[in-house]
Amino acid sequence: MQGRSRIGGPRAWLPGGVSAAAAGERRSGDGLNLWACELDCLAGADATAKPIHVVRPAGVPALLETLPVPAAAFLRGTGFAAGAGAVALLPGADGVAGAVLGLGDQSGPAPFGALPFGLPEGFVGRYEGPLDSPADAVLGFCLGAYRFDRLKSAPGRSPARLVPPEGTQGALATAETTWLVRNLINLPANLLGPNELAQAASDILQPLGATVEIIAGGDLAASYPLIDAVGAGSVRPPRVVRATWRAPDAQDDAPLISLCGKGVCFDTGGYDLKPPSGMLRMKKDMGGAAIALGVARLIIMAGLPVRLEIRLGCVENSISGNAMRPLDVLRSRRGLTIAVANTDAEGRLVLADLLAEASDAGPDLLLDFATLTGAARVALGPEVAALFCNDDALAANIETASRTAHESVWRLPLHAAYASLLDGQGCDLNNVSDTPYAGAVLAALFLQRFLAPGTAWGHFDLYAWNDGARPGRPVGGEAQCMRTAVAAVARRLSRTHVPA
Repeated sequence: MQGRSRIGGPRAWLPGGVSAAAAGERRSGDGLNLWACELDCLAGADATAKPIHVVRPAGVPALLETLPVPAAAFLRGTGFAAGAGAVALLPGADGVAGAVLGLGDQSGPAPFGALPFGLPEGFVGRYEGPLDSPADAVLGFCLGAYRFDRLKSAPGRSPARLVPPEGTQGALATAETTWLVRNLINLPANLLGPNELAQAASDILQPLGATVEIIAGGDLAASYPLIDAVGAGSVRPPRVVRATWRAPDAQDDAPLISLCGKGVCFDTGGYDLKPPSGMLRMKKDMGGAAIALGVARLIIMAGLPVRLEIRLGCVENSISGNAMRPLDVLRSRRGLTIAVANTDAEGRLVLADLLAEASDAGPDLLLDFATLTGAARVALGPEVAALFCNDDALAANIETASRTAHESVWRLPLHAAYASLLDGQGCDLNNVSDTPYAGAVLAALFLQRFLAPGTAWGHFDLYAWNDGARPGRPVGGEAQCMRTAVAAVARRLSRTHVPA
């Protein structure tokens, strides 16, 4: 294994020998794209590395018995209790001889995220002894090593490095894709507008074998009239990314998986203008598109036996003489007419056209991702994603997948009795209701109106951001539920796909 891995670099372990060379390497006047990144927290298998012991509280006495007497005495003297994310250095004749990581009672990758900056700069380590999950240990380390400092004139310290155990390539792909998604969300809106987001999607997907089309101008206005209306107020016109991929062994009857993402690169609220405090994080309003892109990348890199479609609505909700106005009536791709009761409820307009097109293709599974409503955050907080689903078996699958992925998802109801609250006067629908209640539910019910009958659909209403730093989760953009979605697709395939 190479000591460092760059998004877009060679991937000998990709299915079918696919090479991802050049993804993230498209040059501009300022050099490499700012979303491109590398896992600089890795060391090669031949590197001289010090042991990292991983222990739970009950295992501390046994660990002390295996350590050299001076190191055991030191660790005992510090009162090390192996709490989750606790890091202790072990002394040796030449300084630091190794380290110990406590897991507490936690499972999953999170505690391992304390290592990269809890260990000294320049430290190179490898895990010592058995691990409950080598993949979680590698993923957590890499997630903890992430930082977004590429816009600083003097970047901060480098993380410690890890020699990853063999057989953890999938975890490395997940970590690398998480870094990519975080970078996209963290980029400021002046550096990542609709065109830049669309081009990033193309640069990431095409080298992996996907066919990518970027739709703009009159073609976009004709095919996605709601997206066109949302973007009409900005000097940066909207783009729609439409991409397809098929596994090398996927036949015409292989499951069709469709992904849609809200890519609002900045949201002023339009004429229903947000207050200044409400705009501070609106560069992250394209988080749904970034996460959908990450899910697609991981499905392709895993070589899942599917046909895959990806649709991203890349747009900016701004204000000008061309911007949509309150109570403008718009006609959607589905043909339904919509009164814009609030210009700040633009994300559901973006998704409506994408979901209409995606569901008309008859997918076996349709998932969408969006930073859609503040109401979901009021109900569940920033760390728990709201899930809306019209298929009980699919919802149960996603909830199980979230536990496997060590992410938090909570299903909220598509309460049909509320649907009439969106009925329009003189048109089919309002994009919001005049009731102050059930905002996330009403947004999901709005989206459901644009689905073709019989579509199995899951809608993730996400925050896509970490407000505070914790091990493995630095402040800033987050690939929330990306791992859950990939695991859900894989679980669904295991029940429906019979290898030839």
